[in-house]
Amino acid sequence: MSTIKQRTLQKAVSVSGVGLHTGKKATLTFKPAPENHGFRFCRIDLEGKPVILADVDNVIDTARGTTLEQNGGRVSTTEHALAALMGMDLDNVLMEIDGPEVPILDGSSWPFIQALETAGITEQNAEREYFELTENLTYEDANKKVEMLAVPQDSFRVTVMVDYNSEILGTQHASMYRIEEFKENIAKCRTFVFLHELEALLAHDLIKGGDLDNAIVMVDKPLPEEKIAHLRKVFNKPDVEVKGSGVLNNTQLHYYNEPARHKLLDIVGDLALVGVHMKIHILAARPGHHGNVEFARKIKALVKKARNKKPEEHFDPQAPAVVDTVGIMKILPHRQPFLMVDKIIELTPTYVVGVKNVTMTEFWTQGHFPDEPIMPGVLLVEAMAQTGGVLCLKTVPDPENYQTYFLKMDAVKFKQKVVPGDTCVFKLELLTPIRRGLCHMKGTTYVNNKVAAEAEMLALIEKVRNIDVPKKEPQPANV
Repeated sequence: MSTIKQRTLQKAVSVSGVGLHTGKKATLTFKPAPENHGFRFCRIDLEGKPVILADVDNVIDTARGTTLEQNGGRVSTTEHALAALMGMDLDNVLMEIDGPEVPILDGSSWPFIQALETAGITEQNAEREYFELTENLTYEDANKKVEMLAVPQDSFRVTVMVDYNSEILGTQHASMYRIEEFKENIAKCRTFVFLHELEALLAHDLIKGGDLDNAIVMVDKPLPEEKIAHLRKVFNKPDVEVKGSGVLNNTQLHYYNEPARHKLLDIVGDLALVGVHMKIHILAARPGHHGNVEFARKIKALVKKARNKKPEEHFDPQAPAVVDTVGIMKILPHRQPFLMVDKIIELTPTYVVGVKNVTMTEFWTQGHFPDEPIMPGVLLVEAMAQTGGVLCLKTVPDPENYQTYFLKMDAVKFKQKVVPGDTCVFKLELLTPIRRGLCHMKGTTYVNNKVAAEAEMLALIEKVRNIDVPKKEPQPANV
């Protein structure tokens, strides 16, 4: 399978405009960035030019857009620009901005897409990381009636449903099957607002950069002439009126379901904050920035868990012995029926791997769940300890003159039962170098390459004392 390389821009490109909520002018410049840089904003208008990583952990507000803050710098309404970067299938971009808010432009991602296309794309040497979901993930906000579900998928797919109990808007659906569809089918879709929400925002002076050219205003009630006159004055638009299906002014919808497609656009932008490309299918009902960000947090937690997870270990119990049973008995003092290791198949200075075939002839089968024999957990721990004993004693030149005494065991866990017919593989690895005879190890028992038990162990390597035992005088034989 061919690998996908990371991508950045060929050259810098800028867009300028006012912020929707602050009304302040700003220029946003997209710049090429090195491998593994990700998406970052830089407030070049502030002292020290603080850099803000586009990461869900830096989200501080989702009230009317997604706001990020880090290193003393803040930038708001980031979602449309981030959606454009994802829609252009990019990995590493620095966004320099000289104001507190990303320009709203026409309320969509399209102006950003156009700018990025003029900058051009270049492939980098580093391989792109993909997060592949392996189990379903859910999120629900009962108060806002938001429901989100993520399921495993072989590409990045999004399906959205919006329903705001509005006769004008109705129930709408939108889908994107591959990120390559974003540019043509999603990027042009503008933000929308209901008129009653717009009035409240205007009353509180919360959309200082608002304009009828950068949002679709849905009118869900008949509009009196005096209210229309007020809106004409506020927006300095003498021709404000309701046209078509409850849409204010002369706005022509790009699609009949443009509001649903814009909600999909917002999801793409907000999920960019996970910080990695994903193979995942997002299904969202009545989504908003708050829900998007909370869902992104849950996805990022899975990404972090997957990154920290050790690669699965695979052992071949049929591998030839590097130390057979006879060799083990030369190292350990244990003998049948209490010798719990049949052979050693790997032995290095830092870890050892032993094998035991569990049979019905074990001494414990008659008394421990005799109708369904299960190997006692304490014996699994003992088997790990004996395997670890081989690792400890191989560090001395004359192991037959030493013993291992286990001092402590912690974090003992049993994850599946072991029964006759199973083959146990015991891996014991040093957690710290051996010092002053103390051997600190992590032990894991595998059955069919799945973890059956695990424990941390601390052992002491000590030389055996020679004790002289008085010899008994021979007794005369009875005649």
